[in-house]
Amino acid sequence: MLKNKSNRKTLLITIVVIIVINVISGYVFKRFDLTKDKRYTLSNAALKIVNSVDSPLIVDVFLEGNFPSDYRRLRNETQQLLEEFSLYNSQVKFNFINPLEDVNTRERNIQQLAQRGLQPLQLTVKENGKSSQELIIPWALASYNGETVIIPLIKNKIGATSQDQVNSSIQHLEYAFAEGFNKLVHKKSKKIAILKGNGQLDDIYIADFLKTIREHYFLAPFTLDSVANNAQETLKNLNEFDLIISAKPTQAFTEEEKLVLDQYVMNGGKSLWLTESVTIDKDSLLNESGQSIALPIDLNLGDFFFKYGVRVNPVLVKDLYSAPITLAIGEGSNAQFQPIQWQYSPLASSNPNHPITTNLNLVKFDFANQIDTIKNNIEKTVLLRSSKLTKLEGTPKIISLDEVTKEPDPSTYTKSSETLAVLLEGKFTSVYNNRIKPFKLSEEKNKSVDTKMIIIADGNVIKNDVVKNQPKELGFDRWTGQSFGNKEFLENAVNYLLNDDGLINIRSKEVAVAFLDSQKITDQKTKWQLINIALPLVLLSLFGLTFNYLRRKKYTR
Repeated sequence: MLKNKSNRKTLLITIVVIIVINVISGYVFKRFDLTKDKRYTLSNAALKIVNSVDSPLIVDVFLEGNFPSDYRRLRNETQQLLEEFSLYNSQVKFNFINPLEDVNTRERNIQQLAQRGLQPLQLTVKENGKSSQELIIPWALASYNGETVIIPLIKNKIGATSQDQVNSSIQHLEYAFAEGFNKLVHKKSKKIAILKGNGQLDDIYIADFLKTIREHYFLAPFTLDSVANNAQETLKNLNEFDLIISAKPTQAFTEEEKLVLDQYVMNGGKSLWLTESVTIDKDSLLNESGQSIALPIDLNLGDFFFKYGVRVNPVLVKDLYSAPITLAIGEGSNAQFQPIQWQYSPLASSNPNHPITTNLNLVKFDFANQIDTIKNNIEKTVLLRSSKLTKLEGTPKIISLDEVTKEPDPSTYTKSSETLAVLLEGKFTSVYNNRIKPFKLSEEKNKSVDTKMIIIADGNVIKNDVVKNQPKELGFDRWTGQSFGNKEFLENAVNYLLNDDGLINIRSKEVAVAFLDSQKITDQKTKWQLINIALPLVLLSLFGLTFNYLRRKKYTR
């Protein structure tokens, strides 16, 4: 009797405890991420954006269907990430759609998606020693309060295998979605001045990049012409901007203009300079002689950059690891366009330890100059550099297209990697400290607050192609079909300079994805089929025979 009472009491307590735990779990939410790389732990910046969503945010993912195992992994990782977002805020809802499933509407769906910028990706799948072609749509659309943004799910990398590409894409997923959500949820607040008046690139040549950052920031052209008449008012107006961008200036800056720019820095303004010390363009080679002269150009910025800690030297960087130039080979109707390696277009590798350049594709330069860093109190971080197969050429120099017909001599490319882009951070000292100033300031500053500046030794990094008076995508080579990392690099640079909600730091998150070795799978397929299928059957048979033998032996005595 006592035992029955004790059992009933234990059962009742157990039931009550289970009910209490279930009630508490309905109000308290806690998940544990036991993965080594914290793959399923969202960053604070991403959570901040998601928590700001106060009405349905619908995500339509088109990466759905039957495709290779590597890309199935990307699809599953995308789903898991969206589930994390949805768990933290139920207003985030998502759907996976296969636009290629219905053969009757397949072509129409592809065309409609392509018109919206969601280009399909054709894959070459190698399985069992055979190759086949597959088509996927590696994009998502996020919609919120009547607005829609496109989110890329594939991150292109030149020369990467499909596994490397998928790994890179998975690592980039959280940043891609967080950035897309940020465009929808947060209103623009920071302002960028696009400097004009010193021979900078026309808007049509930077149109694609401006279109990209316009989604995040307010943009406005700004000329320094008024410095001559009212320098103080010009400085006041410039200080209203959070960042200035100078894209390939070709005309010298006056001392008055430099002082305004210097005081802008002293007041904490951020700067992105795409500048050169040599004037030469590929377009100038398209003449009957097929050649042009590379000449040093003096923008009167030497002391300006030197004081801040860098020097852009009037030399050209040639690199064996370079992008091609496309030329017409042959005569008349027999001429064909062919891409030929062009050592004056270095493909710059990125710094893997900085959020601006982590997991970044190669950045294409054209007639890049070399940057030296000067020792001072400013922190300097090299963002982009040439390969180790580099050489420098002084100027003036005749540049001829005939060079593409000559095999380069690797023994002459003995320079180590050369710096092509550098980040400066800290408290800058004024260029005009202890110097006579070109005009009197009402509030003169000789030491800045903490600020940042990026200097890139080639204005062509920001320059997009123009075909039939229409700007093309920055970083895309229409002749070879290759995509370079120029636009992403510049967009990351702007985000970093403007401390944009910590989004840029998400890029530093590393996710290690384990893949099976496809070559080893093909080579050892039969072996492992025998081990996994035949061996268990053989062992089972041996066990049965042994068991029956021992059983008969036992009962026949």
